[in-house]
Amino acid sequence: MMNEQGRVSPGTAVPAEERSCPRLNICLFLGFALAIKAVFVTVCLVALLNGSYSQYKILLQNSTEWYCVPSSSAEKMDGWTCCPKGWRFFQASCYFLSPDTMSWAESEQNCTGMGSQLVVINSKAEQEFLFNLAKEKATNMYETKFYIGLVAYDNRQWRWVDQTPYENTATFWKPGEPNFLFVEKCAAIHVKGKRDPNTYSNWNNVLCFTNCYRICEQAVKLL
Repeated sequence: MMNEQGRVSPGTAVPAEERSCPRLNICLFLGFALAIKAVFVTVCLVALLNGSYSQYKILLQNSTEWYCVPSSSAEKMDGWTCCPKGWRFFQASCYFLSPDTMSWAESEQNCTGMGSQLVVINSKAEQEFLFNLAKEKATNMYETKFYIGLVAYDNRQWRWVDQTPYENTATFWKPGEPNFLFVEKCAAIHVKGKRDPNTYSNWNNVLCFTNCYRICEQAVKLL
């Protein structure tokens, strides 16, 4: 009850709507703060998930599927020898024969991009393996060429892409090759059809801008 001065008399109850206003303001403030927090947390989670997904996509793009076989000695199995799927094993290397053709420089760059190099041939056994492999991939055309990692520089001296001295390796040039070294400075395995009986002497030097297939090589992975 109000007294004459407009004051509330002691013991008189305050109306409910007047009494609840401070609590209502606090509730509204807390609700607003919680809403802002929820929005902030949601934005952070979306950014985090997007970043993680992007990293996951990059990981998938850079991943390599491997094919492994037991690596064993005469006494026991030592572990696993692995090559990228689609590559071929031979001794301590993995080999890839391309399905498309490029110039020598593009071929070298393509092999390097796969963590390998244009093949460096060090032995008669390796040459025979590669020639038989090339015959499997050869077309019915008159001839098919596969670039190897051998190039002649301005001084007309041959050099392997891994800097192996040319003089220290076996060579397998066709009779009469190499010739025209002033223009034909890149080496390729030369296959004449699928039935070419020549296993060893089949290297040919060609113009480096010629589009040929390529053979990439990398060391096996031991696990």
